[in-house]
Amino acid sequence: MNYPHPLIAREGWPFLVLTALFGIVVQLYGLAWLSVLIWLLFVFQLQFFRDPPRFVPSQPNWVSSPADGRIVAVERTHDPYANREALKISVFMNVFNVHSNRIALSGQVQSVEYFPGSFLNADLDKASLQNERNAVVIQTPTGVQVTLVQVAGLIARRILCYVKLGDLCEKGQRYGFIRFGSRVDVYLPPESIPKVAIGDKVLASTTVLAELAS
Repeated sequence: MNYPHPLIAREGWPFLVLTALFGIVVQLYGLAWLSVLIWLLFVFQLQFFRDPPRFVPSQPNWVSSPADGRIVAVERTHDPYANREALKISVFMNVFNVHSNRIALSGQVQSVEYFPGSFLNADLDKASLQNERNAVVIQTPTGVQVTLVQVAGLIARRILCYVKLGDLCEKGQRYGFIRFGSRVDVYLPPESIPKVAIGDKVLASTTVLAELAS
C-alpha cells in the first residue's frame, strides 16, 4: 500500500484545514486572544499528525516496532486472537508520539477483527482486553504468526486500519492510525527473543522489538 503523504498524515488534514480556516476567520474579526488559542491548537495538531519516513531493518527475523512510544509490557501470555501462547510486547503512545502504525513483519493478513470496548488509560494492562481494539494477524512466508492489536486509549476515540484479509504486507508498511493517545500490542511466538525492556523508547519500523528464534 503506497502512502503518498510522508510528512503529515492524511488523517490530520481535515483537522488542520478546519482549524486554520477558523483561526483566519477569528483573526479577521479581531479576536486576538482567541486567535492565539486556535493557532496553538493548530501547532499541536501539526505535531500530532506528523508522519516522517523511517528506516526499516532488512533482516527478516527482526520484528520492527509497529508504533512510536514507550514499552509498557514484555511478557509471556496467551494470544486470544490467534489462540496460542505468545510473547507480548506493548507500546504505549502518548499525544506527543507519532501515531502512524506500521507492519512489524512481512507476510499475509490472516484475519482482521474489530472489538468494541471501554476507553481506559491505555497505559494499564487491562486496557489490552477491555478497551476498543482492532487485531490483525499476519503470517510470514515461513509460517510465523504475528498479531498486531491497535488499542484505543483514554482520549483515543478512533482506530483506523487499512489492511484486509488476504493482503500481502511489507515490514515497515503503514497500515493504520489511532487518534489521540493509545497503544499497540504485539504477540509473537513464545520462543522469540525480546530486544527491548519496559520503559524503553521505541520508533515505528526502526526499533527492533524482538528476534525470531532460528
